[in-house]
Amino acid sequence: MPKLTGNQRWYRLEDAVQLSLEQLSSLYRQHINPQLYQMLRLIGFERKYVRAEGMYVWDEAGRRYLDLLGAYGAMNFGHNRPEFFQAMQQVQNFPNLLQASMGVVASLLAANLAQITPGQLNRSFFGNSGAEAVEGALKLARIATGKPGIIYAENSFHGKTLGALSVTGRTRYQAPFAPLLPGMEAVPYGDLELLEIRLKAKEVAAVILEPIQGEGGVQVPPPGYLTSVKALCKQYGALLILDEIQTGLGRTGTNFACEKEAVVPDILCLGKSLGGGVMPIAAYITTDEIWNAGYGKFERATLHTSTFGGNTLAAAVAMTAIQLLLDERLAERAKENGTYFLQRLQEMAQKYPVLSEVRGRGLLIGIEFASPEATWFNALTGGALNKLSQEYLASFVAGQLLTEYGIITAYTLNNPNVIRIEPPLIIERSEIDYVIASLEQVFENQGLASLAWKGARSAVKGLLRR
Repeated sequence: MPKLTGNQRWYRLEDAVQLSLEQLSSLYRQHINPQLYQMLRLIGFERKYVRAEGMYVWDEAGRRYLDLLGAYGAMNFGHNRPEFFQAMQQVQNFPNLLQASMGVVASLLAANLAQITPGQLNRSFFGNSGAEAVEGALKLARIATGKPGIIYAENSFHGKTLGALSVTGRTRYQAPFAPLLPGMEAVPYGDLELLEIRLKAKEVAAVILEPIQGEGGVQVPPPGYLTSVKALCKQYGALLILDEIQTGLGRTGTNFACEKEAVVPDILCLGKSLGGGVMPIAAYITTDEIWNAGYGKFERATLHTSTFGGNTLAAAVAMTAIQLLLDERLAERAKENGTYFLQRLQEMAQKYPVLSEVRGRGLLIGIEFASPEATWFNALTGGALNKLSQEYLASFVAGQLLTEYGIITAYTLNNPNVIRIEPPLIIERSEIDYVIASLEQVFENQGLASLAWKGARSAVKGLLRR
C-alpha cells in the first residue's frame, strides 16, 4: 500500500461506481487538467456518465443522452458493442504482446485491410492512435522518396504529436512548440494552383490531406480536387497521403472518403473507429512498391516499430469492426441518413439567420453559426463576453442541447463556431428527427443576440462557480 499523507486516499476500481460528481470534479482538477475542467464547466459539460450502449449514454442520475458526437468519429459502431468484447474473449488465451514473433491476428487484419482499401494498398503498419499513423506515414514518405519536404493544408488537423503537429494547419496549436519539424509547408485547402507552385519549387516527399477537413469545420473540397492533387503528385514525384482517420470506415457514405472520386492514395491513414470505440488501434496502409522503397532492405526492417501496435486484442476488435462495417452496410446507411439529415438542416438554415451554413457528406456534418452583433452586455464586461459569444456561440448552443434536450455535441477544434454532427453510423431516422425538432426549439424566436446573451449568462454562471 502506498504511503498516504493528509487527505489522500487510495482508490480501487469499485470506487468508480460510488464516486460522486463533486468528488470526480475534485480529482480531475487536482490530478488531470484543471483548465479543461473549467472549460467543461463553463458550458455545462461537467457530468458523470456511468453507462453507454449503442447511440446513448447515461449519467449518474439515470438521465439518457443521445450521442451526436461519437467521440470525434471513434464510435462509428456505437457504444460498447458486445461483438467487440466477444472478439477479445475469442483470443484471450493468445499472447497479447510478443515482440519476437509474427502477430497472428494482426496478420489476418492486415490481409483484410488489403481487401477493402482501394487500389493496390497492401502493406499495413499498426500503431495506437491516429497521430501515430500520421507519424509513420510521414517517415515512410521521407525514407521512400529520399526527399525532405511535406506539403499540408491550412486549417487541417492531423494530430498533436510533434510530427503530426508540424502538418496540422492551426497556429494556435503549433506556436507554443516551435520550432517544429523543418521542411513542412502549408497551402490553402482546395487551391490547386498554389499547390503546383510549391511542388515545382522544392523537393517534396508527400502531400498530406484530409478528404474532408473535420476539425477545420467540416470543409468539403471542390469536386475533382483530390483527383487533381493525385495527378499533380504523380507529375512531380511526390506521394499522396490521405488522412482518413476521421472520414474512413463508412463515415462519409463510402467505406473511404477518397472512393467518392475513385482516388487511390499512396499512403492511407486509419484510426479512431478501427478500434470499435473500445480499443486503441490505428494503421497506415501503402503499396508494396512504396514499402519496399522505404523498408525493403534487411537492415531497415526495424527502423519504425510500435510496442503495442497490432496487439492481439486490438487487432481482434479491428477485424470485427471491418466485418460489422460490411455486414451492416454502414457506409450505405451513412449515405442515406446523412443525405436526409443534411437536407433537414439546410432547410433549417434557410429559416434561421443564426445558421450561416450547413455542409458535409454522409454523417460528417458541420453547422456554422453567424457571428452575433455586439450588445449592451459587451460594454459591461470590457468586451470579454462578446468575444466569448462570437468565438464560442456553437458551444453555448451545444450546452443548451445537452442540458435541455439530452443531446451530446461539440464544436470543431479549428473552428469553434461550427457544431459537428458525427453520430454513430447506427443512428435511426427517428433520432435524426428528434435532433431536428430540438434544434428548432433552440432557434425558435431566438436571434443571434438572444443566443449570444443566453450563452454569456451561462458563461458568467460558470465563471462564478469556479
